[in-house]
Amino acid sequence: MDDESLGQEVKIELLADLENERDGSTVKFNDCENLGAINLRGTGFASRDFEVHELSFDSGICRAEINVAGLAGFLLSKAAAAHSRRLPKDWYDIAYVLMHNDAGGPVAAAEHVQKQFAGKAVAFRSSLSELQANFANSDAQGMQAFVQQFQVDNPQSDPDSLAADAILAVEEFCDLLLRKVN
Repeated sequence: MDDESLGQEVKIELLADLENERDGSTVKFNDCENLGAINLRGTGFASRDFEVHELSFDSGICRAEINVAGLAGFLLSKAAAAHSRRLPKDWYDIAYVLMHNDAGGPVAAAEHVQKQFAGKAVAFRSSLSELQANFANSDAQGMQAFVQQFQVDNPQSDPDSLAADAILAVEEFCDLLLRKVN
């Protein structure tokens, strides 16, 4: 570890989708005092598209295997969260992941969603329609949230270019998926 990475803080947001817990409540893990997850009950997408990863804490003393949402599960869960919570963070996360995912961008992400959730598109139509509306132009709330947060982390970035890239990414993703629903 170099000197520059010392003191860096990494925030990991753990989400759950439990029907027996209140939406928005913190779910505690067995034998853990300081680790929990926020329950986003009702989406179900992250629980059907996940990969198992191992986390370790305290220099490897504590280890846990957790299910991490796959690309399709993450994007649809975030779209549902943005639809219900309307937090700037949700809009930012969606646009950023659409533009910077390992699958190769928004079209590849939409194809992954289609493959993972074939025949279930009706379940996410309203979330995708709202996502699309919130990135329809540079004045839309999702777009504003994305550009503002991106510039916090990258102050030298051009807001007009960011807006254009995010609008295009969200439009391509939503168009491809909504075309299959209608």
